Amino acid sequence: MINIVIFGAPGAGKGTQAQLLAEKFDFLHISTGDLLRQEVRLATPLGLRAQAIMNCGDLVGDDIVVPLLDRALRQRSTLPNPDDAVDPWDRELKGEPHRPEGCIIDGFPRTVSQAQTLEFMFSRLQRKIDCVVAIDVPRDELVRRIHERAAISGRADDTEDVIRHRIDLYDQQTQPVLDYYRVSGMLVTVDGSGEIAETNARICQTLKLVMKNKE
Repeated sequence: MINIVIFGAPGAGKGTQAQLLAEKFDFLHISTGDLLRQEVRLATPLGLRAQAIMNCGDLVGDDIVVPLLDRALRQRSTLPNPDDAVDPWDRELKGEPHRPEGCIIDGFPRTVSQAQTLEFMFSRLQRKIDCVVAIDVPRDELVRRIHERAAISGRADDTEDVIRHRIDLYDQQTQPVLDYYRVSGMLVTVDGSGEIAETNARICQTLKLVMKNKE
């Protein structure tokens, strides 16, 4: 069982790949973007605060996204609570519901500070991040993909100006996270410029090596 962060610029396909990997390897998939959009749909206080920020293409602050992620990790619980007498990973053996074999997170972290916060969350749950997969896609291809997605989904945060602003923010604020994980030895970069299946095959090959090294 391994815990993974999937990383990439807007339009890199990290959400699609995370879902495919979750199905293939029996991972719990937690998307902070999905968590935020759910809060917006439900018109919760957090959702109302997040909506205006997301529509401008800015990064939602830690005061909003961190509590959502922490709650999701605990409620969906593939990860143990330190206060539990029984490790939730072992509950299936005791007749309790099936638990996924690992966790894959997409959309977080986007800053070095968030990366450190995520490590703290996992450490409190007596687990660790095993691998960070960065999907690398050229900028022009990112813009093309997001335009295509906007035409299909009609998402309010996929306008031309917002797209370019989000990519600029990624370059300015999120790229340093790659350096942070590169130093830690967890980072693996995968070419994501091809078709979905091609990118997925590359990531699967990487994860199989990570799993083998953990045996």
